[in-house]
Amino acid sequence: MRPTLVIMVKEPRPGRVKTRLGRDIGLTNSAWWFRHQTQALLRRIEGPRWDTVLAVAPDREGLNSRTWPAHLPRVAQGRGDLGQRMSRILRGLSNGPLCIIGADIPGITRPRIAEAFKALGNHEAVFGPAPDGGYWLIGMKRARPPRADILTNVRWSSKYALADSAHSLGNVSIAHVATLRDVDTADDLKHL
Repeated sequence: MRPTLVIMVKEPRPGRVKTRLGRDIGLTNSAWWFRHQTQALLRRIEGPRWDTVLAVAPDREGLNSRTWPAHLPRVAQGRGDLGQRMSRILRGLSNGPLCIIGADIPGITRPRIAEAFKALGNHEAVFGPAPDGGYWLIGMKRARPPRADILTNVRWSSKYALADSAHSLGNVSIAHVATLRDVDTADDLKHL
């Protein structure tokens, strides 16, 4: 079955996206950064080896948006915290290998995505760690849909996010791929 890469995006409006970064550089500048970072990411990673899908928010506005390329299929993220939204995506799309990434990680490249899908050949799940204890990628082999309670009780935006998420998957084999930095603050921008 063909792999699917899902990219979680929000409409790049000031005050709606990258608000922590916006406190440092201004809300308009942070929205501009996110929009251009996402467009650059899409150019870098679209390819023939996997299907690319955008998971959009807010739902109605994102599904009808002209901000993102029209040729890419879109699904609504829906309600709930990050774990509830990602869990729905992991359970609701194709039965083949599926990886979810955020759009605010400048280091993501096609080889990084290929590495994650390759890891799913020998493991049931894969994470791409971030230096802050979170992660830039989660993926599952998905021979069968994951349980409905995955990604619950996760301390999001903390140094425990990856560990809590891995624990929520239960007794599955997990691979880790390259550690990449996301951009949440002006300090993160300095590390690019």
